[in-house]
Amino acid sequence: MLRMTARVREIALLAAHCDDLAIGLGGTLLTLAESIAGLRVRALVLCGGGGPRAAEEQAALGAFCPGADLEVTVLDLPDGGTPAHWGAAKEAVARLRRHSSPDLVFAPQPGDAHQDHRLVAELTPTEFRDHLTLGYEIPKWETDTPRPTLFVPLSAETARRKAELLAKYYPSQRDRDWFDEQAFLGLSRLRGVQCRAAHAEGFVVDKAAVVFGGV
Repeated sequence: MLRMTARVREIALLAAHCDDLAIGLGGTLLTLAESIAGLRVRALVLCGGGGPRAAEEQAALGAFCPGADLEVTVLDLPDGGTPAHWGAAKEAVARLRRHSSPDLVFAPQPGDAHQDHRLVAELTPTEFRDHLTLGYEIPKWETDTPRPTLFVPLSAETARRKAELLAKYYPSQRDRDWFDEQAFLGLSRLRGVQCRAAHAEGFVVDKAAVVFGGV
């Protein structure tokens, strides 16, 4: 099994909405933060700024990245309307690129049916051109569940911890019929089956380079 944690010192996280990151890679964040002392995390969220959702996101990412050097930026672009604000979104992604040096980038998977998620997925490689980008999945009512090409195995304890933190830190989402522990654990268990682990998070890799011999 390939292990990359020894070389990862900084990660960039891109999302459309508060809670996308925790849903899509909360277990991976817990694993990275607990495995890498002083991990630098630079996060950009396009929607939710200036309201309670931003406070939820800041507190949640702090819990999902314990001990990390964490910077979170939450903009106030309109939920459901970010494609109409392409210029502002593009500049925000470019600004994140200028002020970060990530070893690994996380963004929505490119086949996501939600227009806001898809915009972030499309903009990410225009700025992070030479980075390994992992596309995370967000379960929802659209039938856009991807076929992952990379898995991060999780222990049952980490999967449960992710579900607990989601419920704790995003009270504004509890009335949604898909936002519950069964949904999160069901998906992570399925991804675990697909990589022979108790649980896992799945990611889509659009392009990657493998270098042999220290070139």
